[in-house]
Amino acid sequence: MNAVKTIEKSDIDLINDQQAKREADRAQANRDELKERIVQAIRHDGTIEPLKGLHLNRASSPSECVHSVSIPAFCVIAQGSKEVMLGSDRYQYDPMHYLLATVELPIISQILVASKTQPYLSLRLDLDPTLVGSVMVEAGHPASRNRADVKAIDVSLLDANLLDAVVRLVRLLDSPAEAHVLAPLIKREIIYRLLMGEQGNRLRHIAVLGGYTHHIARAVERLRKDFKEPLRIESIARELGMSVSGFHHHFKSVTAMSPLQFQKQLRLQEARRLMLGENLDATSAAYRVGYEDASHFNREYKRMFGAPPMRDVERLRGSAIGT
Repeated sequence: MNAVKTIEKSDIDLINDQQAKREADRAQANRDELKERIVQAIRHDGTIEPLKGLHLNRASSPSECVHSVSIPAFCVIAQGSKEVMLGSDRYQYDPMHYLLATVELPIISQILVASKTQPYLSLRLDLDPTLVGSVMVEAGHPASRNRADVKAIDVSLLDANLLDAVVRLVRLLDSPAEAHVLAPLIKREIIYRLLMGEQGNRLRHIAVLGGYTHHIARAVERLRKDFKEPLRIESIARELGMSVSGFHHHFKSVTAMSPLQFQKQLRLQEARRLMLGENLDATSAAYRVGYEDASHFNREYKRMFGAPPMRDVERLRGSAIGT
């Protein structure tokens, strides 16, 4: 009797091992296909949007740190690796992981691994909160009652089913007529799998404005809109029905930075854009973004970008000419 049980157990283990191998082979085949399809779709370094809300990126060398503002999006790497910094938090991901961002926040990103023979290849799918909410309702998934804060960005393992949906979406690039009908369905599937996965709470909190995250999302929107104005923490906290200390705590829990740090990053990024795009001098740019003291602006700019304002802008222009 024991021998029979042993044989049965070994058979089950063998079946499980075979199934795991099939899953691993399927995932690797999908990773290879995703890489090849992105290579075919974007043959030169840069970014394209072949389907609405789907962005493909290619780079033949590692990048310097790029300052930008994140948007609600699902990000997958087909080849290479990248690091995203939000405040003091760092998130590194590669073809085995995906990144999910759910709030517009100032971030710093850097492509870590890329070469001419093996370029960095990635895709970003923009996430519409209304669509996320629609999928959540259709799935019959209740709003989370957990009042905890949910970090606005995180990285998780990319499971085989989610990867499979991503590959099917990219396949549609070769079939525009099918894409018109099928792309919305596959996007819904991707959102569904995200909702059911490890980062489901992050997506649900944004979609249904649950917990304290919706307060912080409102605060982020306010700060982004009025970043040139003096920061009045007491006023914002009062509007949100929160104490000043509570607002500070929850803001940092979601964004990984204080409201003042958040405002500073927005101001300095906008000043950099003004000097680059509108040829403003450092003093004029400083005043335009809300600084009253030019020397204070210069110190904070150098601390963030690694060089004084005009030297940094000259370097960026030189790099653009070089490419």
